[in-house]
Parts: sequence; C-alpha cells; structure tokens
Amino acid sequence: MVRRAAVAGSVTPARPAARAAASSTSRLRELADACRELEATLRLGGGPERIAKQHAQGKLTARERVAALKDPDSAFLEFGLLVAHDRYDGEAPGAGVITGIVQVHGRECVVVANDATVKAGSWWPETIPKILRAQECAMRCRIPIIYLVDSAGVNLPYQGGVFPGQYGAARIFYYNSLMRRYLRIPQIAAVMGQCVAGGAYLPALSDVILMVKGSSFMGLGGPNLVKGATGQSVDGETLGGATMHTTVSGVAHYAADDDAQCLAMVREQVARLAPPPRVAPHEPSAKPAVDPAALYDILPSDHRMSYDVREMLKALLDDGQLDEFQPDLAKEMLCGDARIEGIPVGVIANARGLIKGREGEKPRFGGIIYAESAEKVAFFIDRCDRQGIPLLFIQDVSGFMVGKDAEHEGIIRAGARWVEAMATATVPKLVLTVNHASGAGYYAMAGQGFDPDFILSWPTGRMAVMEGESAIAAVHGPALEAAKKSGTDPSPAVQAAIAEMREDYEQQLDARYAGARGYIDAIVYPEETRGTLALALRAAWQNPGPHLGPFVIPPFVGSPR
Repeated sequence: MVRRAAVAGSVTPARPAARAAASSTSRLRELADACRELEATLRLGGGPERIAKQHAQGKLTARERVAALKDPDSAFLEFGLLVAHDRYDGEAPGAGVITGIVQVHGRECVVVANDATVKAGSWWPETIPKILRAQECAMRCRIPIIYLVDSAGVNLPYQGGVFPGQYGAARIFYYNSLMRRYLRIPQIAAVMGQCVAGGAYLPALSDVILMVKGSSFMGLGGPNLVKGATGQSVDGETLGGATMHTTVSGVAHYAADDDAQCLAMVREQVARLAPPPRVAPHEPSAKPAVDPAALYDILPSDHRMSYDVREMLKALLDDGQLDEFQPDLAKEMLCGDARIEGIPVGVIANARGLIKGREGEKPRFGGIIYAESAEKVAFFIDRCDRQGIPLLFIQDVSGFMVGKDAEHEGIIRAGARWVEAMATATVPKLVLTVNHASGAGYYAMAGQGFDPDFILSWPTGRMAVMEGESAIAAVHGPALEAAKKSGTDPSPAVQAAIAEMREDYEQQLDARYAGARGYIDAIVYPEETRGTLALALRAAWQNPGPHLGPFVIPPFVGSPR
C-alpha cells in the first residue's frame, strides 16, 4: 500500500504576518541575505572600472555575454560563483571564469565564459577545477558545451597551481578530446578576446570556432613573444586575428562583426544541432502545495533543533506529494516517489527529531542512520536504478549510529550496502544540503566524492566530519574531564585552544566556505530550489545513462567483450 504525504490543491502562500514575525529570527533568512550580498559583489567581477574598460573596447562583459547567449527570461544555474572568493585578497572573484547551465533555443547547454575583468581572464589555480567541473557536467549529462573565450592564459605568478599535475590545465584539453572523439558531445567555441598559448587548444579541439573581427586574437604566442623568440615584428590582427584565421590559416570557421553578432551565431549553431536522445517529461505548470517562501520559516533558528521534513517537501514536490516507500519502517529515513515539474524523481531525505519506533523499541534519533534504515535506502536506490528514476538526496544527516547495539546489528555491513548501491547507481543523482552534512552520513547521502550530477546547498548547509562541539569533546575531552574532577576551570591555554577550535569550525561549517572550495556547485535559495532542481533534472535526463563518474566512454565497435 502506498502512503501519500501530500497536501492537495493550489499553492498556499505563506501568511505575510507570520513571515514578518519570523524574519527576525529565521536563521535561513539571515544567512540567505548574507550570501546574496556576497554574490552581488562577486558578480561585478573585477569591478566597475574594469567593466567600463571592457565596454570601451567595444566588448561585452562575460556576464553580459552569458545573458545574451541564453534564452530570454530563462534560468541560469551557475556553478562555483563563490570559488576563491576568500583567497588572493579578493582579487580572484569566481576564479576569473563563469560556468553553469543555460538554455539556448530551449536546450540545456553548459557554458564556460572567461571574465576578462578579472586579471584579463587569466587562469588561477582554482580556474582549472571550475572548468573541469563544467566539462564533467557536459560529459555526464551528454549536453552541448559552449566556450566564450577571453583569456590571457596562465596567471604566471601562480603557474605552479595551474600548469602541472594530473588535474592541471592539460586535463581541460584531455576532456576536450574525449568529448570530441568518443562521446560526440557538441563543443562550440567563440573566441571573443585573447586566446593565447596552450589555451588556444581549447577552441581548436571544438567542433565550431567563431571569432570577432578587431577584438579577438588566437595564437600560441602574442606579438611580444614572437618578437622576442623570432625577431619578427607583427601586429596582433595579422598574427592571429579573426580575418587571418578565417581566410588564411583556416583555424576558425566564422567571423563576426561584434560580440552581439557572434553570440547570435552561437545560438544558431545550437539550433542546428541534432535533437537530444531523450527529453524529460517536463510540466512547467505543475505547482507545489505550499509557497516555497514558507521554507524560510521551516528550519529552526538553532540548527540542532528538529523540524518536519514533510513540510519542506510540500514546497518542493509537485502537489506536495510523496508516495512513501516502506513508510512504517525505519522512519528516520524518508524514501518515496515524487515529481518536480513533472519529472519523476526518487526522494531520499533525513527526518529530524525523536522518532518513535515499534512497540517495545527505543526511540531513534532523526538525522542518524541505523542498520535498518541503511538497508531500506539501499533497496530503494536499487529499485530506482532498475526503473531509471533519478535520485534526489536531501541531506540533513549527522552520521551513522554507533555503540554496542548498532555494531551487533551489523551497521558496518548495512552502511556498506547503502554506499555501494548509491555509488554504482547509473541514474542521475542530485544532492541538496539543507542543514547538516556530517561524517560518513554525508558520504552515504551522495557526497561530492561519489560524483553526483549536481550538488547544491541552502545557505544553512553545514559540511564537516562532525559539529564543532563534538570535535572539541573529542580533542579536549581529557583536559575538560580532568578539570571537572579537580573542581577547577580548564587552564587558560586549553580555554584559548577551545575558543580557537570553535571559531575555526564555525567558519568551516559555513556554506560559503564550501562554495569557496568547490565542495558544492552552488548555493541556492528556497524560492529558487524547485526551478533549479527541475533545470538540473532536465539536463541530466538527456543522457539515458550510465551516470557514473565524470564520463563513461562507449565501447569501441568490434572491441572484445
């Protein structure tokens, strides 16, 4: 028998009075405001003066190019906006590159756009993993990728973090090659400014190359390098401009008069592509049962307090409906079938609070994974995988249960069973962290190390091995216990170490910290969550599978099996 956790009917708006009353105490609202303020600053790139300089050169900024590329009024799921924001004294907003998913003629595409207002679009150490993550998204979802190139190349003072290594800059060209030769993923490159040195291989390995007359340059070396290396004096346009590359070298395929025309031509290239192998059963008119604005007041002001996850789901799922799988078993884990804008999805969510068990059993703690709940989730994942249903993990997990009873119940074996089912599932996996993401529970709930297709977080997300107070107890417990037994306060040194540790943990448990290091693709806000999940699902749906790792190379024709 299926159980529906649902509230039928149209969207129920949150009461203004209630929202106003709660706004002063809503942790989610406060953190969201802080994140929005930071993001607004980061979207300015190098700042107003450099934006004005870009315009004076007759060029659009990277963000203006992305806006002109995508369909009007369509969403933009940006990856890694917060990357490197707390490094280099703020000189590398977004690591100098904009990445994400846009819609072009109704088709989901990955976009990579160098931001020339940030150190001339040069590559910082964090630029590389951002571009690689974007390419991996294109490979995993089998969707086109568009490069809007405007980069001076490697940021030379930081070349040690850019050039060498397995996941250095060369990895970008490796992925270019795999997409071109084996995966047959369309790659369109528009050189809209500088494109020098090894970076020139990125457009060269694309299917279509466009350039802009008078403002774009592509070459292994610029005029100054050529002068020093060969003694030749040559201007940039003659050496590697749009006219030269489209009429002499043949490296580029199309030349545009300006940025606007170039982007229109890119859009036309996308329109000419063969249709995707499959399209998601999208119903944009579908609505949740509760206005997503109400989500701001569902999470308690104290992250340790409980709440009803079903109330959250009412604002995320079509009609608020969740057809629960084994609803009366292991109630600390919710599993069930749902739809988001008409797209089927298997939901796995942590319940919080004290969970009443069967008669005679001890209550269980929500957010904790027990052996029984691990077995339940593992079976549900396997079932969704067999049926081709994408998985949505809604994380608020504090870890696995420990202790004699848990070990006797085989918690290690059950946990391994869950992890294996999740890691080997070939359907798309999406992650939304709403609160805690701690310990091995974070891994089991499709943490980043298991290559989910997309990993998102609310501003309230807290990602760490454990919470700060638990870490303090683990590290300083003996000293605290000794002080307690002696009836004295801990020594000043111990108190100072505890205060420093508590401060460090609070910083590292902030979603902005995770965003700065690329541990999440994006911070999303409650009112945007449904639409963002739907966009991600539409992108992922285009690849029938498998969704394993960054890519899966198809078997060669005639190869031994």
